[in-house]
Amino acid sequence: MTRAIDLLKNKFGVSQLYKYDVKENDEVLLTIYWHPLTIAEREMIQKKSGGVEAADDFALQLMIEKALDKDKNRLFQDGDKASLRREVAASVLQEIQLAMLQAGSDKEVEEAKADLKS
Repeated sequence: MTRAIDLLKNKFGVSQLYKYDVKENDEVLLTIYWHPLTIAEREMIQKKSGGVEAADDFALQLMIEKALDKDKNRLFQDGDKASLRREVAASVLQEIQLAMLQAGSDKEVEEAKADLKS
Protein backbone atom coordinates (compact mmCIF):
# COMPACT_ATOMS: atom_id res chain seq x y z
CA MET A 1 0.00 0.00 0.00
CA THR A 2 1.32 3.42 -0.96
CA ARG A 3 1.74 5.91 1.85
CA ALA A 4 -0.21 9.12 1.42
CA ILE A 5 2.90 11.30 1.60
CA ASP A 6 4.59 9.27 -1.13
CA LEU A 7 1.52 9.41 -3.35
CA LEU A 8 1.23 13.19 -2.97
CA LYS A 9 4.94 13.78 -3.60
CA ASN A 10 4.86 11.55 -6.70
CA LYS A 11 1.70 13.06 -8.19
CA PHE A 12 2.04 16.68 -7.10
CA GLY A 13 5.61 17.11 -5.87
CA VAL A 14 8.15 19.69 -6.87
CA SER A 15 9.62 17.33 -9.45
CA GLN A 16 6.55 18.02 -11.64
CA LEU A 17 7.20 20.51 -14.41
CA TYR A 18 4.41 22.51 -16.01
CA LYS A 19 4.60 24.32 -19.34
CA TYR A 20 2.73 27.23 -20.91
CA ASP A 21 3.17 28.75 -24.37
CA VAL A 22 2.59 32.48 -24.83
CA LYS A 23 1.22 32.79 -28.36
CA GLU A 24 0.33 35.51 -30.80
CA ASN A 25 -1.57 34.51 -33.96
CA ASP A 26 -0.73 30.82 -33.36
CA GLU A 27 2.99 31.63 -33.13
CA VAL A 28 4.71 30.60 -29.89
CA LEU A 29 6.56 33.68 -28.66
CA LEU A 30 7.71 32.33 -25.32
CA THR A 31 7.50 29.01 -23.51
CA ILE A 32 7.41 29.19 -19.74
CA TYR A 33 8.07 26.26 -17.43
CA TRP A 34 7.60 26.04 -13.68
CA HIS A 35 7.44 23.64 -10.77
CA PRO A 36 4.38 23.50 -8.51
CA LEU A 37 4.01 26.19 -5.88
CA THR A 38 4.70 24.94 -2.36
CA ILE A 39 3.37 26.42 0.86
CA ALA A 40 6.88 27.58 1.78
CA GLU A 41 7.25 29.37 -1.57
CA ARG A 42 3.79 30.92 -1.26
CA GLU A 43 4.70 32.35 2.15
CA MET A 44 7.97 33.76 0.79
CA ILE A 45 6.19 35.32 -2.21
CA GLN A 46 3.50 36.80 0.06
CA LYS A 47 6.21 38.48 2.13
CA LYS A 48 7.85 39.90 -0.99
CA SER A 49 4.53 41.06 -2.44
CA GLY A 50 3.18 42.84 0.60
CA GLY A 51 0.96 40.15 2.08
CA VAL A 52 -2.26 38.39 1.22
CA GLU A 53 -4.16 41.60 0.42
CA ALA A 54 -2.03 42.38 -2.62
CA ALA A 55 -3.40 39.68 -4.98
CA ASP A 56 -2.16 41.31 -8.20
CA ASP A 57 1.28 41.83 -6.74
CA PHE A 58 1.32 38.23 -5.46
CA ALA A 59 0.52 36.85 -8.92
CA LEU A 60 3.23 38.99 -10.52
CA GLN A 61 5.78 38.00 -7.88
CA LEU A 62 4.79 34.35 -8.36
CA MET A 63 5.51 34.63 -12.08
CA ILE A 64 8.84 36.34 -11.45
CA GLU A 65 9.93 33.72 -8.91
CA LYS A 66 8.70 30.57 -10.63
CA ALA A 67 8.99 31.13 -14.42
CA LEU A 68 11.79 29.08 -15.97
CA ASP A 69 13.21 28.55 -19.43
CA LYS A 70 13.73 25.11 -21.01
CA ASP A 71 17.07 24.79 -19.20
CA LYS A 72 15.36 25.53 -15.86
CA ASN A 73 16.93 28.97 -15.50
CA ARG A 74 14.82 31.81 -14.14
CA LEU A 75 13.24 33.90 -16.89
CA PHE A 76 12.78 36.98 -14.72
CA GLN A 77 14.74 38.68 -11.99
CA ASP A 78 13.33 40.64 -9.04
CA GLY A 79 14.42 43.86 -10.75
CA ASP A 80 12.10 43.10 -13.70
CA LYS A 81 8.98 43.67 -11.60
CA ALA A 82 8.63 47.41 -12.21
CA SER A 83 9.19 47.03 -15.95
CA LEU A 84 6.68 44.19 -16.21
CA ARG A 85 4.10 46.30 -14.34
CA ARG A 86 4.59 49.35 -16.55
CA GLU A 87 5.57 48.00 -19.97
CA VAL A 88 3.71 44.71 -20.60
CA ALA A 89 -0.02 44.37 -21.23
CA ALA A 90 -1.79 43.24 -18.07
CA SER A 91 -3.82 40.69 -20.06
CA VAL A 92 -0.65 38.87 -21.15
CA LEU A 93 0.75 38.78 -17.63
CA GLN A 94 -2.59 37.62 -16.23
CA GLU A 95 -2.76 34.84 -18.82
CA ILE A 96 0.63 33.50 -17.68
CA GLN A 97 -0.18 33.95 -13.99
CA LEU A 98 -3.53 32.18 -14.37
CA ALA A 99 -1.85 29.22 -16.06
CA MET A 100 0.64 29.03 -13.21
CA LEU A 101 -2.03 29.28 -10.52
CA GLN A 102 -4.22 26.65 -12.17
CA ALA A 103 -1.42 24.16 -12.81
CA GLY A 104 -2.58 20.67 -11.93
CA SER A 105 -6.12 20.00 -12.98
CA ASP A 106 -9.07 18.68 -10.97
CA LYS A 107 -8.82 15.49 -13.03
CA GLU A 108 -5.34 14.87 -11.65
CA VAL A 109 -6.65 15.42 -8.12
CA GLU A 110 -9.48 12.94 -8.74
CA GLU A 111 -6.99 10.39 -10.13
CA ALA A 112 -4.81 10.80 -7.05
CA LYS A 113 -7.83 10.34 -4.78
CA ALA A 114 -8.68 7.12 -6.64
CA ASP A 115 -5.08 5.90 -6.30
CA LEU A 116 -5.14 6.64 -2.59
CA LYS A 117 -8.24 4.45 -2.13
CA SER A 118 -6.59 1.47 -3.81
